[in-house]
Amino acid sequence: MEYIPEPRQQLILCCECGTAIPPNPANMCVNCVRSIVDITEGIPKQATVHWCKNCERYLQPPASWLGCDLESRELLALCLKKLRGLTKVRLIDAGFVWTEPHSRRIKIKLTIQKEVFTATILQQTFEVEYVVSSMMCPDCTKIMAQNTWKAMVQVRQKVDHQRTFFYLEQLILKHNAHQETINIKEVKGGIDFHFAQRSHAIKMVEFLASMVPTRSKSSEQLISSDTHTSTSNYKFTYAVELIPVCKDDLVSMPKKTANALGQISPLVLCTRVGNAVHIIDFKTLQVAEITGLVYWRQEDITPVCSMRDLKEFYVMDVELLGHQFGRYALADITIQRMADVGRNDNVIIVRSHLGNLLNFGDTVLGYDLLTANINNTNFERLSSDDIPSVVLVKKSYPERRRKRKLRNWKLKTLNKDEGDLAPKKLEQDKIEADFETFLRDLEEDPELRQSINLYKDSSAVKRPVTDMDDDEDEEAPEVPLEELLEDLTIGGGDDDEYYVDDVDMA
Repeated sequence: MEYIPEPRQQLILCCECGTAIPPNPANMCVNCVRSIVDITEGIPKQATVHWCKNCERYLQPPASWLGCDLESRELLALCLKKLRGLTKVRLIDAGFVWTEPHSRRIKIKLTIQKEVFTATILQQTFEVEYVVSSMMCPDCTKIMAQNTWKAMVQVRQKVDHQRTFFYLEQLILKHNAHQETINIKEVKGGIDFHFAQRSHAIKMVEFLASMVPTRSKSSEQLISSDTHTSTSNYKFTYAVELIPVCKDDLVSMPKKTANALGQISPLVLCTRVGNAVHIIDFKTLQVAEITGLVYWRQEDITPVCSMRDLKEFYVMDVELLGHQFGRYALADITIQRMADVGRNDNVIIVRSHLGNLLNFGDTVLGYDLLTANINNTNFERLSSDDIPSVVLVKKSYPERRRKRKLRNWKLKTLNKDEGDLAPKKLEQDKIEADFETFLRDLEEDPELRQSINLYKDSSAVKRPVTDMDDDEDEEAPEVPLEELLEDLTIGGGDDDEYYVDDVDMA
């Protein structure tokens, strides 16, 4: 019988420690490769999972809750999704390590592989510890809290001021539309109205749609259900979005939309917002109305400039052209920027609809389109002939004249719950500035005052007239006394005291 010797495996020395090992592409032993390369780097060894102690469900980011048993496949998959760096390696095995049930700890043993060098794959095993943190899920929170409201109306507007909400608040007070509300909450960007019945919320949505152009969406959420009686408890939410065009805004639209509105100019000025947006062509005095249906169908009618872009100009000359429409008259007005008055002779001649409201020496507010930074697609498509240098909006009055005037009227406001959104000092100053602008609009616009209620301020009537009042103050606009209502205070009514507060305008 022929003897065949067994082949002996050739060994090489590790280039790091000199240990005899089988040949491999790295020429290193496993221990030396592990000491140089850590394939678990980037994978957290500790993490947190949120668990609701009432329904015993775990939070699956971002917002879903999953019911899992301990050491189940569902819980293992949920824990693995919490590890961010696990996608960069190959997962070979994963399993639970036993821990005490009351320890609030979950341990998982992982085995992973990764190519560290060319044709060299390293496998490593390690443990990850999860801390179970108690957190109440939204469903359990609603069950624990008192479910007082059944329907909610969320009113929002995508603008950087609150003048529209101030006007809407006065409309709600005049028509007593807040009578069925159980809570009014002020949130960022709008107001939430809570109702005990769904029909009351639908009535509020219909009221808002009749006052200003809006669009609304509704949703419902199941709170509880009884399988024996086939009854369910729902909460309804109505999201109402107001049209983002406000009074005195410069509005731009495509040529096609302008032609559909009666061949009006594609660059117009908004004069009033009611159940439709009233616009005027400041070059020809042509007027048109944009209904909510037209606006939301097109969604290409966008405001170019708003009240925060207004600049003050000095009126040098007014030349009437003879064409009038209502309180507006077409005129060529020579103006100068307030920064240039007395310094140079740079004047601008513009055509405006304010011919019968302005005289030499007045100051006027307008949009300076030569220096404005405008980012609007419709505006960029306009020809240079359609874009004026300055668009005059309304007559302005010096601040010193306004401060000497003590308002003899006041408004009533809704008692709103600020909640956790208490305004900071900077935001509070911004809200006060918007409210002061709204009050000045009421003084200057008689049509705007017709839709709301203004009340006499008895404290302002009794104030003595001082020597500070001069003839210049007569030019500042005032609210006539015959337009004011007597303030009626009914004692003993908790509901009235809850919903309405008086605001002194002095």
